[in-house]
Amino acid sequence: MRYRSLRECVEDLERHGQLRRITVEVDPNLELAEIQRRAYRCQAPALLFERVRGCTFSVVCNLFGTRERTRWLFRDTLAAVRHLVELKIEPAAFWRQPWRYRDVPRTLWNLRPKYVRRGPILQNRTSVRHLPAIRSWPKDGGPFITLPQVYTEDPRRPGWRYSNLGMYRIQLSGNDYRSDREVGLHYQIHRGIGVHHAAALEKGESLRVTIAVGGPPAMTVAAVMPLPEGLPELAFAGALGGRRVRLIAGDRGHTLFADADFCITGTIDPHRLLPEGPFGDHLGYYSLVHQFPVLQVDGVYHRSDAIWPFTVVGRPPQEDTSFGELIHELTGPVIPTVIAGLKAVHAVDAAGVHPLLLAIGSERYVPYAEERRPQELLTIAHAVLGQGQLSLAKYLLIVAGEDDPSLDIHDLPTFWQHWLRRIDWRRDLHFQTRTTIDTLDYSGHGLNEGSKVIMAACGKPRRDLPTDVNIPSLPTGFDEPRLCLPGVLAIRGPSARTASSRSEIEQPMQRFVRSFSPSDPINRYPLLVIVDDSRFTADSLNNFLWVVFTRSDPAPDIYGIGEFIEQKHWGCIGSLVIDARIKPHHAPPVEEDPEVTRRVDQMAARGGPLHGMID
Repeated sequence: MRYRSLRECVEDLERHGQLRRITVEVDPNLELAEIQRRAYRCQAPALLFERVRGCTFSVVCNLFGTRERTRWLFRDTLAAVRHLVELKIEPAAFWRQPWRYRDVPRTLWNLRPKYVRRGPILQNRTSVRHLPAIRSWPKDGGPFITLPQVYTEDPRRPGWRYSNLGMYRIQLSGNDYRSDREVGLHYQIHRGIGVHHAAALEKGESLRVTIAVGGPPAMTVAAVMPLPEGLPELAFAGALGGRRVRLIAGDRGHTLFADADFCITGTIDPHRLLPEGPFGDHLGYYSLVHQFPVLQVDGVYHRSDAIWPFTVVGRPPQEDTSFGELIHELTGPVIPTVIAGLKAVHAVDAAGVHPLLLAIGSERYVPYAEERRPQELLTIAHAVLGQGQLSLAKYLLIVAGEDDPSLDIHDLPTFWQHWLRRIDWRRDLHFQTRTTIDTLDYSGHGLNEGSKVIMAACGKPRRDLPTDVNIPSLPTGFDEPRLCLPGVLAIRGPSARTASSRSEIEQPMQRFVRSFSPSDPINRYPLLVIVDDSRFTADSLNNFLWVVFTRSDPAPDIYGIGEFIEQKHWGCIGSLVIDARIKPHHAPPVEEDPEVTRRVDQMAARGGPLHGMID
């Protein structure tokens, strides 16, 4: 559907039974967020709240609550976008099947935004304090915009062609922000806005920023698309939305989105930083308080029929999972054209996306060798870690497609067993130390600081994977072994939460690996993970992925039975051991407020206003 506004989208969803109106008053402080989390969990319709305490605007959530609904919103344009991607991969395909690509000319026309003098966004002005103050988690530092479209232009090359549209965190109030005059702007390293901010600092000037909320849903999706630098997100929004994005040249040099529901305009002061956060983020933990740029607010605009869309991020899966699935659907076919030999890549949502990356590549070097080992895979892996957001991966598990051409990278249990049966811990681990990791990942030794490991596997299977739990006694302080996956044991270890030094964290782990020799029976299990709660970790695949890959930093937290260093290469003869215990420097996990949970339980109970919509 080629929606011209968010209101048009909401009405379309309602006509088709995919949206429900909520007429009772709802509290924006924690209550709205808990309702959204439950709505996503039970795949409920989108919810339009018409009465939000302390606010005159309606708010909507769960627009992208299911993969099917997300695709349905763009039912009239998805095929055309796919066709455009196909022609990018193979332009000659147009001449073989011109009728198939008959929708491409219109899509190309929609890539170019157009400037207009007026639009609905100019109908009204307000102030920050009148916007919906939605707070998602109890320890959040204040209300945040969770579906912002943050627009900047390159100070060296003004205009939309070199613009960036991203979904960066916006804190509306709290901490030391001056009420109504300042909002916090948190962006992660590697983001396009960072390039623009650096250019503005180099020129010694403030960076103009527009924060849009709402508007056609294609704008929201465009803000999260991992497009290469130089390809403006506004062009993609036009293609996906089926109509050209309308821009208005606003006051003080700002650009406004004519069809947005809200726009906040302002500038980033090059000399001012303030504490931002905490914020319950998509890894399932709180991003802690750090100094980040401050937006000096110039104006707040809204259309007369404005609706405020919001979502909640937290331990995956959440609503942003739908974004990831749509992104993969649209960009997956392009990946092999970007990196030679790469067949597929998958950022694992359950592990928080960036911590764990799976890949399938080619292994064509030395095809006549009797025993194949990772060679081309390593070339591919390093190229992957040099690509945009993929560069933030901590663990990259890569296998050779030739070993099983039918291997599905999204079938996690099968991929995992394929990889684990083939990897050789003596040679197949390749570390990058003291490098950059995700800003939101607190497993490293500082903000944006940590390590990476490539784990490459190819050739014939070298081991069978046990599916029972049959091990001898464990060292003192280690107990409750549980099978997570074939060949993978979770073992409860001594708590590291209150350790006062790195050596205090390492000491029990070193004692554990030194308690066994490479010939001991425990080495039947090629991977051991030491955790705080082995029952929880082994209870589901999602639990295992979340615990292990969000609570470990490869270089300091990987150990091995029979470990060695040879020519600066680390490996082990026996089992690999990952320390996934919570450490003192880790951020606390997000948790719901019991009183809010009780109130929402009552709303969802029989006779309550949300009965039948959420669990």
